[in-house]
Amino acid sequence: MKSIIFISSFIITFFTSAQVKTDSLALEEFTYDEKNELKIYCVRPFDYYPDKEYPAIVIFHGGGWSVGEASWGFNSAKHYASKGMVAFSVQYRLQESDNETTPYESVLDAQNAIRWVRKNASKFSINDNMIASYGWSAGAHLAACAAIFNNLDAPNESISSSPNLLLLKSPALSLLLYPNFQKRLHDKIDVREISPAEFVSENTPPTIIVIGKDDTVTPLQGSEQYKNNMDKYKNQCELIIYDGVGHLFTPSSEPDDGWPNPDEKVRLDAQKKMDDFLKKHNYFKI
Repeated sequence: MKSIIFISSFIITFFTSAQVKTDSLALEEFTYDEKNELKIYCVRPFDYYPDKEYPAIVIFHGGGWSVGEASWGFNSAKHYASKGMVAFSVQYRLQESDNETTPYESVLDAQNAIRWVRKNASKFSINDNMIASYGWSAGAHLAACAAIFNNLDAPNESISSSPNLLLLKSPALSLLLYPNFQKRLHDKIDVREISPAEFVSENTPPTIIVIGKDDTVTPLQGSEQYKNNMDKYKNQCELIIYDGVGHLFTPSSEPDDGWPNPDEKVRLDAQKKMDDFLKKHNYFKI
């Protein structure tokens, strides 16, 4: 009788702890930076099993380092979770006219967020060798900085801020193309020290870049420089350029420096290319 009770108890405990079924891809909120009260939002896959390991993706929204919120990445997080990944969308500090926050703080937050995911890999059943990062526009710059300038303000940190894979959409990869960007940083850091394209190395993770040929906000030149430097080190890098569109795939016939109005065909193709990139690197479970 005791053995039957034990077996029954074991079965109940196993299925309760090993399988979490949800009716929807629910968002969970966590704080990754207590001092600055910064949040990170997690979406786990359907039929999530804590005793398995999953690839992860950390998402950074765009907005010119000065506007935006983590909720802008929720749809992307749910998309990747539906493919079997543990997905995170990150809140980071934004530059505002009434305080001293600069894009440098945004970079530090991005690095801190990825370190937090790595530190909590076991909690979320994540394979810490399979943590990707996806960002668009300024968010793509943050993802690239996390990879290239590993632990920028934390040289003694044992846990890396670098993702294992990069997905960059309309990225700002060379800040040297922006003549006045140094003013945005005040005297906190030299602009060259957070300009990814110029500092690609043999350690830069495999990268896919999708960008419009006529992008006036994050010029193609920066992505081409990044690609050329990746090629020099024989690193994996796919640069996919779309004709007839500008920033975030807004048609070239329209201004691309306002709210994006993406060409739907191009947007869907770019998403497929990024999904295929993840599949090629075995990040998709389904």
